[in-house]
Amino acid sequence: MDQQLLIHICQDTTFNQVYNLAKEFAAVVRGRQVEVSDDWLIHCQSASVALLQQFGSRLQEDYAAVRAALSTEWSNGQTEGQVTRVKLIKRQTYGRAKLDLLRQRVLFRC
Repeated sequence: MDQQLLIHICQDTTFNQVYNLAKEFAAVVRGRQVEVSDDWLIHCQSASVALLQQFGSRLQEDYAAVRAALSTEWSNGQTEGQVTRVKLIKRQTYGRAKLDLLRQRVLFRC
């Protein structure tokens, strides 16, 4: 059912272009294909959809960071996870706890 719906929707040229570029972008990021990213960026900036052009332009503005993210195995996922956890704890104790309790909950993983 979903495949038939996708085939039907992809008959629209604009949607088909967006779908294909999104699928290619996901493959580039998941596969960390730095060499393919340049070609994808060119296709994105020459797309007929204004939002895709803007997205390509924004990636081009920070090109060095995008290439570094695709070419290195480093990630700040662990850091972001810890920040999210601390923010969650802060929200749970808002108005009821001071810094000493927050510190204990963060350090001792309650």
